[in-house]
Amino acid sequence: QAADSKREQFRQYLEKSGVLDMLTKVLVALYEEPEKPDSALDFLKHHLGASAHENPEIEALRLEVAEMKEKYEAVLEENKKLKTKVKVY
Repeated sequence: QAADSKREQFRQYLEKSGVLDMLTKVLVALYEEPEKPDSALDFLKHHLGASAHENPEIEALRLEVAEMKEKYEAVLEENKKLKTKVKVY
């Protein structure tokens, strides 16, 4: 009976933390997939990773990449203008 108690506590922990809901949603998505993927495990990994809360470090890196892309575009535009000026001289 101690094992049953531990199982129930663990199930409540998973339910409280949202793990059961997340797993259910991903499994339902797999079930409803018209063309089943070759690897159900890869499907689960992809969908759990995509729907899990983002790691703050990953989000920070995404923002940094977006900023770098903007700076890169600005530098390309400036370079283009400078090349045009050089051609004039």
